[in-house]
Amino acid sequence: MTATRVDADLIRRLPKAVLHDHLDGGLRPATVVELAAEVGHTLPTTDPDELAAWYFEAANSGDLVRYIATFEHTLAVMQTREGLLRTAEEYVLDLAADGVVYGEVRYAPELNTNGELTMAEVVETVQEGLAAGMAKAAAAGTPVRVGTLLCGMRMFDRVREAADLAVAFRDAGVVGFDIAGAEDGFPAADHRDAFEHLRSESVPFTIHAGEAHGLPSIHQAVQVCGAQRLGHGVRITEDIVDGKLGRLAGWVRDRRIALEMCPTSNLQTGAATSIAEHPITALKDLGFRVTLNTDNRLVSGTTMTREMSLLVEDAGWTVEDLRTVTVNALKSAFIPFDERKALIEDVVLPGYAL
Repeated sequence: MTATRVDADLIRRLPKAVLHDHLDGGLRPATVVELAAEVGHTLPTTDPDELAAWYFEAANSGDLVRYIATFEHTLAVMQTREGLLRTAEEYVLDLAADGVVYGEVRYAPELNTNGELTMAEVVETVQEGLAAGMAKAAAAGTPVRVGTLLCGMRMFDRVREAADLAVAFRDAGVVGFDIAGAEDGFPAADHRDAFEHLRSESVPFTIHAGEAHGLPSIHQAVQVCGAQRLGHGVRITEDIVDGKLGRLAGWVRDRRIALEMCPTSNLQTGAATSIAEHPITALKDLGFRVTLNTDNRLVSGTTMTREMSLLVEDAGWTVEDLRTVTVNALKSAFIPFDERKALIEDVVLPGYAL
C-alpha cells in the first residue's frame, strides 16, 4: 500500500471521515453572497471568488480571536429558517462531493438566535436541512452519514442550556457536545456542571483545548471535565521531550483520547508553523489517536482532500497514513460501536484496498 502513487485524483476518491468541522465556518461563498443580499447584510465584497479570498486572508492573522471574528458574515446569514435549511443541506452535499462518508458537524445554536428562532428551533431546523442533504447525497450515489455536535460558547452563559439541548435531541441526530470560542482566559472547568450533566445522561463530548492555550487547558478538559476527545490538542507536544511522554501526554495517548487535528487552521491561528512540522505527524508516529479535520472549510479555504494532499506533499504521508487517521476518526466517532464498525469494515477499508 505504501508504494501506491498518491495523487490528487486518488485522494479525492478515498473515503474520508471528519470529526471537527464547524457549520458556520463552511458555507459556500456564493451562498453567503445570495443570503446576505436577502437579509440586507453588507459583505466585504459581493463577488464569491473575492469573498473566498477575503476569508482566507483575514483568517491568516496568527491569532485565534481574529480568526473567530471572521464568522460575523456567515452568522449574519444564518439567523432565519431559510438560511439554516439551505446552509445545512449544502453542508452535507459538499462533504459528499469531497468523498466524506462520515462527518460530525458542530455549531452553537445560541449564535443563530438573533432573528425569531429559539435555540431549540435552530436545532430542529438544522437537523431538517442535514436530513435533506443526506437524502439527496444518497440518491446521487454518494451517501454520507452526518451527526451533530451542539456547542456552548465558553465565554458566554448559555453553555448549560446548549448541553440540555444535546440531551433533548440525542435521538434526533445530535450525537454529542462541545464547547468552543476563545480558549485562553475561559477555562473549561467553569462549565463543569454542564459536563457533569452530560455524563449523567450518557452524552459524549469533546472540548476545544490545546490550541490557543497549553497543557493546563488540556488537563482541565481531560482530567477535570472528562472529555472523550480534544478539539485540536496540538499543544500536547509541550508534555513530550525527545519522544518521552509526560504523564498528561501518556494519559491522552494510552486512553485513546482522540486528537481532532486541523493543520491548515492551526497554521492560521498560530498553533503550528508549517504543514511539514505540524505535530500531527509526530503524534501519529508516537501512537496517539490523531484524526484529520478541516475545522472551517470556507475560512481556511480547505477540504478534506486538500488537507490530505498537503500532508502527502509536505509531510511525506502515505495512503496507509491516510487510512489510519480515517479509521481513527471512526473509532472515536460519537455514534454506536456497531455503526462505527460497519463503516470501517464495509466502506473505509474496502475503499483503501488499492
